[in-house]
Amino acid sequence: MTTLAVYAGTFDPFTFGHIDIARRAHRLFPRLVISVSTNPEKSALFSLAERQRIIRDAVRPMRGVSIDSFDGLLVDYMHQKGARVVIRGLRALSDFEYEFQMALMNRKLNEEIETVFLMPHEQYSYLSSRLVKEIALLGGDVSQFVRPMVARMLKEQIALRGAGERRQRE
Repeated sequence: MTTLAVYAGTFDPFTFGHIDIARRAHRLFPRLVISVSTNPEKSALFSLAERQRIIRDAVRPMRGVSIDSFDGLLVDYMHQKGARVVIRGLRALSDFEYEFQMALMNRKLNEEIETVFLMPHEQYSYLSSRLVKEIALLGGDVSQFVRPMVARMLKEQIALRGAGERRQRE
């Protein structure tokens, strides 16, 4: 039986770096769930349904990859799914300390969970969802960081927020 792996994150938005990690993970674990966290501590630009739609569109060609969501502890979700491997991307040394702490805590909560760290292609080593949103909010072109659908959705979301903020000021 093939091991089920979970690539979890907020994915707000799902970037080319995320796609790269998903492809790398899928080569190692043909049964992969990309699960969107509904982390209440992070204020998402896109709704859960929008993020899932973006991911579904991006990974459509990958057989054996499914899209899901969870709230609460990742280890509880993994237990519920029967998954044993967590996929985490490491872009830079600065990511390592946080990810290492999370991996150790997850192992403390459930010894059967293993964390696999994958590095993206070097062209994505600087890329983060936060930076993509910041560039888009400041009117920059994000087409080199996300799929066209995501770039379009970012523009629409920012325009909606701008209109809402203008109404609040009036």
